[in-house]
Amino acid sequence: MSFKLFEEYSQEFITDVKESYHTILDRVGEDPKREGIVKTPERAAKAMQFLTQGYEMDPKQILEGAMFKEDYSDMVLIKDIELYSLCEHHMLPFFGKAHIAYIPNGHIVGLSKIPRVVDVFSRRLQVQERLTHDILECINETLQPKGVAVVIEARHMCMMMRGVQKQNSATTTSGFRGEFKQSETRNEFLRLIGKDLA
Repeated sequence: MSFKLFEEYSQEFITDVKESYHTILDRVGEDPKREGIVKTPERAAKAMQFLTQGYEMDPKQILEGAMFKEDYSDMVLIKDIELYSLCEHHMLPFFGKAHIAYIPNGHIVGLSKIPRVVDVFSRRLQVQERLTHDILECINETLQPKGVAVVIEARHMCMMMRGVQKQNSATTTSGFRGEFKQSETRNEFLRLIGKDLA
């Protein structure tokens, strides 16, 4: 399945998941027949299918479909890529920004494809650490660049709304391959994502 705006829902999925949400509403003390709630199970089922559509997508195929031969060999940086995902432990949202750079090795990729890769992996049940690793390895294995760097900064609703209830905490994860393991290149990347380049 190629990346596109999600417009088609699986009726089988909606029917099955809708029943589960109906049960949840009943168990928490809501009246599933109440006017404001009666359509909630179907809406929630559609939302869940949208938020987990990444399982049906191949991120490597997205990159391979837009690779171009090019001699450019300096850093390509895409910063502040918005991401929204669901924590696999509580199925609550976490959200933030990804900063991704790579150093081409004979091929570049269409700039919109890197944010799409972020979306594919984000639209699965995730932990931030694995999300960082999945994005990093997908780009590294598919483009085979001289180096790749990924930094993700996110806020987790499972920490903000429940548990320790720390509303101002943020989590940063990072991964580096190839030339980004060298301190000079890595530090250049970190300096660039710390600046407002807009």
